Order: sequence, then structure tokens, then C-alpha cells
Amino acid sequence: MRLHSTAAAACAALLAVVALAGCNRGSTAAGASGKVGIDLPRADSDFWNSYAQYVNQGVKSGVVSALPVSNSQNDIGKLVADVHAFIDQGAKAVVIAPQDTGAVASTLGELAARKIPVVSVDTRPDKGKVYMVVRADNRAYGTKACEYLGQRLGGRGRVVEFEGDLSSVNGRDRSQAFGDCMKTRYPRTQVFALPTNWQGDVASAKLQSVLAQHPDINGIYMQAGGVFLQPTLALLQQKGLLKPVGTAGHIAIVSNDGIPQEFDAIRAGKIDATIAQPADLYAEYALYYAKAALAGKSFHPGATDHGSTIVAIPNGLEDQLPAPLVTKANVDDPKLWANQLRRQP
Repeated sequence: MRLHSTAAAACAALLAVVALAGCNRGSTAAGASGKVGIDLPRADSDFWNSYAQYVNQGVKSGVVSALPVSNSQNDIGKLVADVHAFIDQGAKAVVIAPQDTGAVASTLGELAARKIPVVSVDTRPDKGKVYMVVRADNRAYGTKACEYLGQRLGGRGRVVEFEGDLSSVNGRDRSQAFGDCMKTRYPRTQVFALPTNWQGDVASAKLQSVLAQHPDINGIYMQAGGVFLQPTLALLQQKGLLKPVGTAGHIAIVSNDGIPQEFDAIRAGKIDATIAQPADLYAEYALYYAKAALAGKSFHPGATDHGSTIVAIPNGLEDQLPAPLVTKANVDDPKLWANQLRRQP
């Protein structure tokens, strides 16, 4: 499978490894060279494992010349150690996805002092210079989930929200947007916001406690299907609450990630929808911007030729990639990365 999207057709495909000029705005210095250090954030999520697969495909295809890829396993201390190893090995650019967006600031400062550009994937560091953040609009995730559940439930009921790690900008953005939308648009809906630190067992235990007190829960928002989907469905099945979509007693469930397992759950009527984070585009443009950084290319805010928008952030720039809502109506769309992943041999 090619790491390429229809929306990016106007740009040079990553696998073609062609000149960077012309695809995005800005100036370009000649020739990209140097090793890229790439750290994967974790291996306990189906979403991040899919991202890793796309990254490895891009590296094997020669998009960039990469040092051995590391995995910091959701441990900021290990991420710091991995970055130091990249520096020692002569990395000229670094791709990371820090899960604790506050604690990475000093590491980014060290990289900036050494003039090593950083591409941050999916998460926007709170402080510290970055060359580019490759990310979707996480506030839009929370708002889309709120609107979908609000409409499905007729603006009333009780909804459980599995919040991600609130030390992460993603967890904060999704939580704040979902909460603000519910308060403003659906004030008769009671929301039980449950911090989980992106841990499925924590989410399942807290859901069980809420269900014991409020057996009439009729909606769930999972901020990360990759870690929450299976334990949630298992608990609902155990309690006899996993009713098919469209039947009496069904608990409406909206997720984030867009992994194949969520698509299967939508097809089976176990969940209603997911907002598909573009794992393929995260990998594609992480490597694209790492290559651009090596070539000395500069960017500025505005629309891109690959269907996204670059916005200014306090510590750099952010390319906000599209993340579609997936329901039974479009779950079989062959353009969605999870369906493409399933077709690979």
C-alpha cells in the first residue's frame, strides 16, 4: 500500500521522494540530507501500532534516511533518553509524539540549541520550539462527538466521557470542547467526565462504578478507541447492556481513532460512530516535514495542497489534517485508511 491520499495528489507522493518545492508555500534550500531520529510514542494502542506500521513502510521505502526507530512506551523519561541517543548518533531532524506535552519542553530546548528541527505528531507541546506539528484539530473531535451524541439522544440523558490524559494537550482539547459543547447546546444532558490517563482498565473500572449508580446511562464518548473499545464492549456485554444500534436499550457510543476494530464494531451495530484520526497521513506528513526540515524549507500559515490548514501556534506551526466522522453510512469507504490497511496482504 502506498502512503498517499487522494487529497495529497497535488503534492509529490512521499514514496516518490521527489523535490519538495511547489507542494507547499515557502522557500526551499537545495537538497535534503542527514539522518532522522524517529520515536514512536507507545505500543499499547491499535491506533499507534497502525501509525508505526505506516512509518516503517515510509522508512523502508527511503522517504528519509532514519536511525533505528525507538519506542518510548508512554514514558517521558524514556523519550528524553531516546532523543539523547538520536543526538549522539548524529540526527539532523527528530520526529516524536510526546504523550506528556508539558514535560517535553526542556528536551525541545536542547534540540533547538543544537539546531535540530523537531516534528511533533498528534500532540502539540505546551512549550518548546517545533518545526511543525502534524495533528488534527482535537477540539473538533470533542465537538463532533458532542454534536453526534446530542442529536442521537435528543439532547437529554446521561453520558459517560472517557477523558484522556489531561497532561496531554489532546486530552485537554477533546475534554474541553466536548464539555463546552454539551453545556451550551445540550444542557439537559448530564455528563460524567472520567479521567483515565488513556488506560482501558481504568476506564472500564470507572464505567462500572457509574453504571452501578446510574443504570440508565445512554451514551458514551471514548476519546481513544484504540485503548477503550475492547474493555468497554466487554463490560457492556457482561452486564447485558450491549444492545445493537437501533434497538431498545442501546447505549449510543462515539469514539476517536478510526482503527479497523472500530469499523468492525460500527458494522456490527455495537458502536455508532468514530472520528477517524488519519494514522496514514500522520506518518506521511511526519516524514514529509522531516525531509522538508533537512532541506531547509520554510512554511507559513494558510491552506495546503493536501486538504489541510497550517496554523500558527506560540512555539511554531501546526498542520491540521482532516479527520472525518465515520458512521455506518460511510464505514466501507475505501479511502479511509483503516479499510486500506485491511486490504494489505
